[in-house]
Amino acid sequence: MEPAQQHGLGSRSARAYLLTVLGELVLPRGGAVWTQTLLEALGLLEVDPRAARQAVNRAAGKGLLAAERHGRRTRWHLTPAATALLTEGIERIYSLHRGRRRWDGRLVLCLVATPGERDQRRRLRTRLAWAGFGALAPGVWLGPWAERRGALERVLEELGLRGAAQVFVAEPSPSEDPRQLAAAAFDLPGLAAAYRAFVAAEAPRLAAPPPRDEERATAALLALVHRWRQLPFLDPDLPEELLPEDWAGDQAAACFHRLHDRLAPWAARWWAAREPAVPEDERAEAG
Repeated sequence: MEPAQQHGLGSRSARAYLLTVLGELVLPRGGAVWTQTLLEALGLLEVDPRAARQAVNRAAGKGLLAAERHGRRTRWHLTPAATALLTEGIERIYSLHRGRRRWDGRLVLCLVATPGERDQRRRLRTRLAWAGFGALAPGVWLGPWAERRGALERVLEELGLRGAAQVFVAEPSPSEDPRQLAAAAFDLPGLAAAYRAFVAAEAPRLAAPPPRDEERATAALLALVHRWRQLPFLDPDLPEELLPEDWAGDQAAACFHRLHDRLAPWAARWWAAREPAVPEDERAEAG
Protein backbone atom coordinates (compact mmCIF):
# COMPACT_ATOMS: atom_id res chain seq x y z
CA MET A 1 0.00 0.00 0.00
CA GLU A 2 1.20 3.51 -0.73
CA PRO A 3 1.78 5.70 2.34
CA ALA A 4 -0.63 8.34 3.50
CA GLN A 5 1.02 11.11 1.52
CA GLN A 6 0.35 9.27 -1.73
CA HIS A 7 -3.35 9.46 -0.93
CA GLY A 8 -3.30 13.23 -0.63
CA LEU A 9 -3.61 13.52 3.14
CA GLY A 10 -1.25 16.45 3.18
CA SER A 11 -2.89 18.52 0.41
CA ARG A 12 -5.92 20.77 0.08
CA SER A 13 -7.78 18.70 -2.53
CA ALA A 14 -11.32 17.43 -2.03
CA ARG A 15 -9.87 13.92 -1.74
CA ALA A 16 -7.53 15.05 1.03
CA TYR A 17 -10.35 16.74 2.93
CA LEU A 18 -12.44 13.58 2.55
CA LEU A 19 -9.69 11.53 4.15
CA THR A 20 -9.50 14.02 7.00
CA VAL A 21 -13.23 13.53 7.62
CA LEU A 22 -12.93 9.75 7.36
CA GLY A 23 -10.02 9.60 9.76
CA GLU A 24 -11.29 12.08 12.32
CA LEU A 25 -15.01 11.31 12.37
CA VAL A 26 -15.84 8.05 10.56
CA LEU A 27 -13.10 5.65 11.63
CA PRO A 28 -13.57 6.19 15.40
CA ARG A 29 -17.35 5.70 15.06
CA GLY A 30 -17.65 2.31 13.46
CA GLY A 31 -16.34 3.07 9.97
CA ALA A 32 -19.70 3.68 8.25
CA VAL A 33 -21.38 6.89 7.12
CA TRP A 34 -24.24 8.17 4.94
CA THR A 35 -23.44 10.04 1.74
CA GLN A 36 -25.32 13.12 2.95
CA THR A 37 -23.27 13.27 6.14
CA LEU A 38 -20.04 13.19 4.15
CA LEU A 39 -21.29 15.95 1.87
CA GLU A 40 -22.26 18.12 4.83
CA ALA A 41 -18.93 17.54 6.57
CA LEU A 42 -17.00 18.40 3.41
CA GLY A 43 -19.20 21.46 2.96
CA LEU A 44 -17.90 22.71 6.31
CA LEU A 45 -14.47 22.70 4.67
CA GLU A 46 -15.87 24.66 1.71
CA VAL A 47 -15.81 21.70 -0.67
CA ASP A 48 -18.70 22.08 -3.09
CA PRO A 49 -21.15 19.16 -3.39
CA ARG A 50 -20.08 18.15 -6.88
CA ALA A 51 -16.40 17.94 -5.92
CA ALA A 52 -17.37 16.14 -2.72
CA ARG A 53 -19.34 13.48 -4.61
CA GLN A 54 -16.47 13.02 -7.03
CA ALA A 55 -14.06 12.57 -4.12
CA VAL A 56 -16.32 9.93 -2.54
CA ASN A 57 -16.72 8.05 -5.82
CA ARG A 58 -13.00 8.16 -6.52
CA ALA A 59 -12.23 6.88 -3.04
CA ALA A 60 -14.59 3.99 -3.75
CA GLY A 61 -12.86 3.39 -7.07
CA LYS A 62 -9.51 3.18 -5.28
CA GLY A 63 -10.85 0.57 -2.90
CA LEU A 64 -11.11 2.80 0.17
CA LEU A 65 -14.92 2.86 0.44
CA ALA A 66 -17.55 0.18 -0.17
CA ALA A 67 -21.15 1.16 -0.91
CA GLU A 68 -24.21 -0.39 0.70
CA ARG A 69 -27.63 0.57 -0.63
CA HIS A 70 -30.51 1.31 1.74
CA GLY A 71 -33.45 2.19 -0.48
CA ARG A 72 -32.50 5.46 -2.15
CA ARG A 73 -29.70 6.14 0.24
CA THR A 74 -26.10 4.93 0.25
CA ARG A 75 -24.11 4.04 3.31
CA TRP A 76 -20.36 3.91 2.85
CA HIS A 77 -18.11 1.53 4.76
CA LEU A 78 -14.36 1.86 5.18
CA THR A 79 -12.56 -1.03 3.53
CA PRO A 80 -9.72 -2.88 5.28
CA ALA A 81 -7.27 -0.92 3.13
CA ALA A 82 -8.79 2.39 4.22
CA THR A 83 -8.86 1.31 7.85
CA ALA A 84 -5.17 0.43 7.73
CA LEU A 85 -4.27 3.68 5.96
CA LEU A 86 -6.26 5.88 8.32
CA THR A 87 -5.15 4.04 11.45
CA GLU A 88 -1.52 4.51 10.49
CA GLY A 89 -2.12 8.20 9.84
CA ILE A 90 -3.99 8.73 13.10
CA GLU A 91 -1.24 7.05 15.10
CA ARG A 92 1.33 9.29 13.49
CA ILE A 93 -0.48 12.60 13.83
CA TYR A 94 -1.71 12.12 17.39
CA SER A 95 1.52 10.72 18.82
CA LEU A 96 3.78 13.31 17.19
CA HIS A 97 5.67 15.19 19.94
CA ARG A 98 3.34 13.94 22.63
CA GLY A 99 5.91 12.60 25.03
CA ARG A 100 9.45 11.55 24.22
CA ARG A 101 10.50 8.01 23.43
CA ARG A 102 13.77 6.72 24.80
CA TRP A 103 16.48 6.62 22.11
CA ASP A 104 19.01 3.82 22.24
CA GLY A 105 21.68 5.81 20.39
CA ARG A 106 21.54 3.73 17.20
CA LEU A 107 20.92 4.95 13.66
CA VAL A 108 19.70 3.13 10.55
CA LEU A 109 21.72 3.76 7.41
CA CYS A 110 20.67 2.75 3.91
CA LEU A 111 22.91 2.86 0.84
CA VAL A 112 20.80 2.52 -2.28
CA ALA A 113 21.55 3.11 -5.94
CA THR A 114 19.48 6.03 -7.21
CA PRO A 115 16.67 4.69 -9.44
CA GLY A 116 16.88 5.69 -13.08
CA GLU A 117 13.16 6.39 -13.48
CA ARG A 118 11.89 9.73 -12.20
CA ASP A 119 8.65 8.30 -10.84
CA GLN A 120 10.53 5.61 -8.93
CA ARG A 121 12.89 8.25 -7.46
CA ARG A 122 9.90 10.30 -6.35
CA ARG A 123 8.21 7.31 -4.77
CA LEU A 124 11.41 6.36 -2.96
CA ARG A 125 11.80 9.88 -1.53
CA THR A 126 8.14 10.08 -0.54
CA ARG A 127 7.95 6.71 1.14
CA LEU A 128 11.26 6.95 2.98
CA ALA A 129 10.37 10.43 4.22
CA TRP A 130 7.04 9.11 5.55
CA ALA A 131 8.97 6.29 7.28
CA GLY A 132 11.17 8.90 9.00
CA PHE A 133 14.31 8.77 6.85
CA GLY A 134 16.28 11.69 5.45
CA ALA A 135 18.92 11.93 2.71
CA LEU A 136 22.34 12.35 4.31
CA ALA A 137 23.96 12.37 0.85
CA PRO A 138 22.93 11.17 -2.62
CA GLY A 139 21.99 7.51 -2.21
CA VAL A 140 22.55 7.59 1.57
CA TRP A 141 19.49 7.60 3.86
CA LEU A 142 19.49 7.99 7.64
CA GLY A 143 16.83 7.25 10.25
CA PRO A 144 16.94 7.63 14.04
CA TRP A 145 14.92 4.58 15.10
CA ALA A 146 16.37 1.07 14.78
CA GLU A 147 12.89 -0.46 14.91
CA ARG A 148 12.04 1.21 11.59
CA ARG A 149 14.54 -0.91 9.71
CA GLY A 150 11.72 -3.26 8.80
CA ALA A 151 9.64 -0.43 7.34
CA LEU A 152 12.65 0.70 5.33
CA GLU A 153 13.23 -2.77 3.94
CA ARG A 154 9.54 -3.13 3.02
CA VAL A 155 9.74 0.08 0.99
CA LEU A 156 12.83 -1.17 -0.82
CA GLU A 157 11.19 -4.54 -1.49
CA GLU A 158 7.97 -3.03 -2.82
CA LEU A 159 9.89 -0.67 -5.12
CA GLY A 160 12.09 -3.48 -6.41
CA LEU A 161 15.23 -1.94 -4.91
CA ARG A 162 16.12 -4.42 -2.17
CA GLY A 163 18.87 -5.99 -4.27
CA ALA A 164 20.38 -2.57 -4.96
CA ALA A 165 20.54 -1.51 -1.31
CA GLN A 166 22.57 -2.14 1.82
CA VAL A 167 21.03 -1.49 5.24
CA PHE A 168 22.95 -1.07 8.49
CA VAL A 169 22.10 -0.37 12.13
CA ALA A 170 25.03 1.38 13.81
CA GLU A 171 26.06 3.75 16.56
CA PRO A 172 27.86 7.02 15.78
CA SER A 173 31.49 7.05 16.86
CA PRO A 174 32.28 9.01 20.06
CA SER A 175 33.87 11.73 17.94
CA GLU A 176 30.73 12.15 15.78
CA ASP A 177 27.99 14.52 16.90
CA PRO A 178 24.65 12.82 16.05
CA ARG A 179 22.93 16.24 16.04
CA GLN A 180 25.11 17.24 13.11
CA LEU A 181 24.15 14.08 11.24
CA ALA A 182 20.46 14.82 11.83
CA ALA A 183 20.91 18.43 10.75
CA ALA A 184 22.53 17.26 7.53
CA ALA A 185 19.82 14.68 6.74
CA PHE A 186 16.71 16.70 7.66
CA ASP A 187 15.55 20.26 7.00
CA LEU A 188 15.07 21.12 10.66
CA PRO A 189 14.99 24.93 10.16
CA GLY A 190 12.23 24.53 7.58
CA LEU A 191 10.31 22.18 9.83
CA ALA A 192 10.67 24.54 12.81
CA ALA A 193 9.33 27.37 10.63
CA ALA A 194 6.30 25.24 9.72
CA TYR A 195 5.62 24.56 13.39
CA ARG A 196 5.93 28.24 14.29
CA ALA A 197 3.50 29.11 11.50
CA PHE A 198 1.03 26.57 12.89
CA VAL A 199 1.25 28.08 16.37
CA ALA A 200 0.92 31.62 15.02
CA ALA A 201 -2.27 30.64 13.18
CA GLU A 202 -3.88 28.47 15.86
CA ALA A 203 -2.72 29.75 19.26
CA PRO A 204 -4.99 32.82 19.22
CA ARG A 205 -7.97 30.44 19.22
CA LEU A 206 -6.90 29.23 22.66
CA ALA A 207 -7.42 32.70 24.07
CA ALA A 208 -10.81 33.10 22.40
CA PRO A 209 -14.03 31.57 23.78
CA PRO A 210 -14.74 28.16 22.20
CA PRO A 211 -17.47 28.04 19.55
CA ARG A 212 -20.85 27.34 21.12
CA ASP A 213 -22.29 26.25 17.81
CA GLU A 214 -21.81 22.61 16.86
CA GLU A 215 -21.50 23.30 13.14
CA ARG A 216 -18.85 26.00 13.58
CA ALA A 217 -16.98 23.88 16.10
CA THR A 218 -16.94 20.91 13.72
CA ALA A 219 -15.65 23.08 10.88
CA ALA A 220 -12.93 24.43 13.16
CA LEU A 221 -11.96 20.93 14.30
CA LEU A 222 -11.70 19.52 10.78
CA ALA A 223 -9.64 22.51 9.60
CA LEU A 224 -7.35 22.14 12.62
CA VAL A 225 -6.79 18.41 12.06
CA HIS A 226 -6.26 18.87 8.35
CA ARG A 227 -3.61 21.50 8.90
CA TRP A 228 -1.86 19.52 11.63
CA ARG A 229 -1.79 16.26 9.69
CA GLN A 230 0.35 17.86 6.99
CA LEU A 231 3.26 18.15 9.42
CA PRO A 232 4.05 14.42 9.81
CA PHE A 233 4.99 14.42 6.12
CA LEU A 234 7.83 16.78 7.04
CA ASP A 235 8.70 15.55 10.53
CA PRO A 236 10.91 12.44 11.00
CA ASP A 237 9.95 12.32 14.71
CA LEU A 238 13.54 12.67 15.89
CA PRO A 239 14.47 11.80 19.47
CA GLU A 240 15.18 14.68 21.83
CA GLU A 241 18.91 13.97 21.63
CA LEU A 242 18.92 14.90 17.93
CA LEU A 243 16.74 18.01 18.10
CA PRO A 244 17.73 21.65 18.62
CA GLU A 245 17.02 23.21 22.00
CA ASP A 246 13.49 24.57 22.56
CA TRP A 247 12.09 22.53 19.67
CA ALA A 248 9.11 24.32 18.09
CA GLY A 249 7.31 21.03 17.51
CA ASP A 250 6.63 20.62 21.23
CA GLN A 251 4.77 23.93 21.49
CA ALA A 252 2.86 23.20 18.29
CA ALA A 253 1.78 19.77 19.53
CA ALA A 254 0.58 21.20 22.84
CA CYS A 255 -1.43 23.82 20.96
CA PHE A 256 -2.98 21.21 18.66
CA HIS A 257 -4.06 18.86 21.44
CA ARG A 258 -5.55 21.62 23.60
CA LEU A 259 -7.61 22.92 20.70
CA HIS A 260 -8.62 19.42 19.64
CA ASP A 261 -9.80 18.54 23.14
CA ARG A 262 -11.86 21.73 23.25
CA LEU A 263 -13.60 21.19 19.91
CA ALA A 264 -14.03 17.40 19.76
CA PRO A 265 -17.10 17.10 22.05
CA TRP A 266 -19.03 19.63 19.95
CA ALA A 267 -18.09 17.83 16.73
CA ALA A 268 -19.18 14.51 18.22
CA ARG A 269 -22.66 15.92 18.87
CA TRP A 270 -22.85 17.41 15.37
CA TRP A 271 -21.90 14.05 13.85
CA ALA A 272 -24.25 11.97 15.99
CA ALA A 273 -27.22 14.11 14.98
CA ARG A 274 -26.59 13.21 11.32
CA GLU A 275 -25.95 9.50 11.72
CA PRO A 276 -29.27 7.95 12.78
CA ALA A 277 -29.84 4.21 12.64
CA VAL A 278 -31.05 2.71 9.36
CA PRO A 279 -34.87 2.80 9.30
CA GLU A 280 -36.62 -0.58 9.49
CA ASP A 281 -38.24 -0.25 6.07
CA GLU A 282 -34.92 0.56 4.43
CA ARG A 283 -33.22 -2.41 6.12
CA ALA A 284 -35.96 -4.70 4.81
CA GLU A 285 -35.71 -3.23 1.33
CA ALA A 286 -31.89 -3.54 1.34
CA GLY A 287 -32.20 -7.19 2.42
